[in-house]
Amino acid sequence: MSDRSRTAQPSGRVQPARRVALEVILAVRESDAYANLLLPVKLERARLTPQDAALATELTYGTLRQQGYYDAVIELAANRPVGEIDPPILDVLHLGAHQLLSMRVAQHAAVDEAVSLAREVGSRSATGFVNGVLRTIARSAPDDWHERVLAKPRNDDERLSLEHSHPVWIVRAFRQVLAAEGREEELEDLLIADNFAPRVSLVALPGLATISDIRGTQKAKYSPVAAVSDGGDPALWPAVHEGRARVQDEGSQLAALALSRARPIRAGERWLDLCAGPGGKAALLAAEARLGGATLVANEITPARAELVRTALSVFPDPPQVLVQDGTLIGDRLPAQFDRILLDAPCTGLGALRRRPEARWRKQPRDVAELSALQGALLESGLAALAPGGILAYVTCSPHLAETRLVVDAVLKRTAGVSRLDTAAVLDGVTKRPLERGESSDGHVQLWPHRHGTDAMFICLLAKA
Repeated sequence: MSDRSRTAQPSGRVQPARRVALEVILAVRESDAYANLLLPVKLERARLTPQDAALATELTYGTLRQQGYYDAVIELAANRPVGEIDPPILDVLHLGAHQLLSMRVAQHAAVDEAVSLAREVGSRSATGFVNGVLRTIARSAPDDWHERVLAKPRNDDERLSLEHSHPVWIVRAFRQVLAAEGREEELEDLLIADNFAPRVSLVALPGLATISDIRGTQKAKYSPVAAVSDGGDPALWPAVHEGRARVQDEGSQLAALALSRARPIRAGERWLDLCAGPGGKAALLAAEARLGGATLVANEITPARAELVRTALSVFPDPPQVLVQDGTLIGDRLPAQFDRILLDAPCTGLGALRRRPEARWRKQPRDVAELSALQGALLESGLAALAPGGILAYVTCSPHLAETRLVVDAVLKRTAGVSRLDTAAVLDGVTKRPLERGESSDGHVQLWPHRHGTDAMFICLLAKA
């Protein structure tokens, strides 16, 4: 098929929820857009009913999550590799396959609407191709396709990759981490958890709000300042609208609280959030620092993300200072200046695939090597900026060993006077109940979606002699 661009004008016959979903999926592939950021904008502009907004959300995230599995089905139904199909047409097929295989949508509606979408984004011949492929898929039950797809894998990692729609390299990376914990048998549970949308958790910023201020919620499992939404739009609740409470994963809250509550705060302490964008953890740290008489400084390398941090911190009467500097140079420019430092390092984001399903298809193994080098440089810089006796929290939203344990191990080998704290013991003094852990923690805590209901945050506290 030709590689023609999307030049056709909308026909107006496509149901709005499906059009919104396809627009987001196209933008994710073509422009590296983030579905969790773009979809709310599209929904607001389209002014969909709550029912249609829910449909668009399921279509978008469900299609992105299961893309790998649907590729396998489409290859069988089309009798050709998906690499030979025009990308926009393949996006339409993914959307149609999701409705036919994973949703209770009338077959004729799924096929007819997909054909209309194909008419908008592809050539005239593409409509017949889409019609034929989707009708072939519709002729067999989902269980039959599942059996046919799973007849292809050569080993267990490939089977798990196809069945749970994760690239093989991510399956292997997750297996390695769980095996290091003595919990390899949990691998399939983790992959399953990645394919379910998480419940919305919120943080009540200490000193500005309490959990009781967040309506329509229940208390969270671990974080003492968290609540879990029972449904509805959190932005409509006064505490959230005013910025005193925020949507924030419970794992992110625990990462910040591990640092702020590792020991009592001494008035006059200086804290640093080294890679603060977009500002969620910085806001929680700022609230904790304010109550304890400490001062927070936030840093972000890009001006646009620094502005997001300023916005996140604007709720405070005297907002923390926000620097715009290269974090790898902070240690040279501000040596031994800070009593506590949060390094929430840039990473692959493999720990948040529930929220950003497209990341599993966007990231490649080579990204890990590039990021681990940056993470090591940032950690060395952060330790140089840490005052004697200070604490640094090294955090990633990825469980990959090359971004977590191996980074810490490598930096500690070449840095004198720094040691691991017992992060698990610290968090046991913070959380409302003990965190279930693997056999080998080596001073760190690894959170998991399937075990804790949080993003897969890695948290390691380091202390300077």
